[in-house]
Amino acid sequence: MAFEKIKSVKELKLAASEIRCDIIRMLVESKSGHTAGSLGMTDIFAALYLGVANHDPKNPDWDGRDKILLSNGHICPILYATLAYCDYFPRSELMTLRKLGSHLQGHPHWGHLPGIENTSGPLGQGLSQACGLALADKLDSREGLIFCLTSDGEHQEGQTWEAVMFASKYKLGKIIQIMDRNNIQIDGNTEDIMPLESLKKKYEAFNWEVHEVDGNDMSAVLSLLEKLSAKARSSGGNSAPIIIIANTLASKGFYSAEGSYKWHGKTPSKEEGEIALADILAASEKIRAE
Repeated sequence: MAFEKIKSVKELKLAASEIRCDIIRMLVESKSGHTAGSLGMTDIFAALYLGVANHDPKNPDWDGRDKILLSNGHICPILYATLAYCDYFPRSELMTLRKLGSHLQGHPHWGHLPGIENTSGPLGQGLSQACGLALADKLDSREGLIFCLTSDGEHQEGQTWEAVMFASKYKLGKIIQIMDRNNIQIDGNTEDIMPLESLKKKYEAFNWEVHEVDGNDMSAVLSLLEKLSAKARSSGGNSAPIIIIANTLASKGFYSAEGSYKWHGKTPSKEEGEIALADILAASEKIRAE
């Protein structure tokens, strides 16, 4: 039986808050990891894993599942925290992030943890992996969509654009790419380092179906993911690939760090972690009162 989905926007917001708290605790404990993208993408991950995707924590290799690939593997704290929330493994194991002997490595490693669909480390490879899986599924008439989470910064990599062309040529309509458009990378703002705009026009030129959304608006994210996943399922995987450009706020929920590229690969100190948790928990109380 697949994971029982949550359709309430309020419940998904509260779940996202819990997951954000787990991310902060993991990063404080490990003293190593990536804060900005992990917190910024939490609403996307909560909507996708808890509200939209077909998957089964009790049967991770279920043949009919949707496969969710993380290309920008450095934001694995959000992947691990979400998988634990879904009961793929005990949440207590989150505190072993990046420690010797842990299953929770600094970048996801396929085969080391249930629910991990791809190994990711070097940026720019996830979409190519998604193309391979989507084409294989199409040839074998397998059910299930391929969701591929990417970053804006890795669109400075040539391999990404090779995969963009490949997906279009073979009409890999099973692919729904979700790009974290937070406008930062480790050494600055993307538009200062290597401008990417207009991403929408570029993808349209490569014959992708393009959508944009506020990636931290749970209602908008859930609605769009539901609509596009239903469309992709009904197409039989023989249509244009889809991309959602999700405009997110780096370090969302940790107010003093929001929007700053300096938190790309920085972790909170114990004191900063306490501040971040207080920010997130205060926001949770406002959600409960809605």
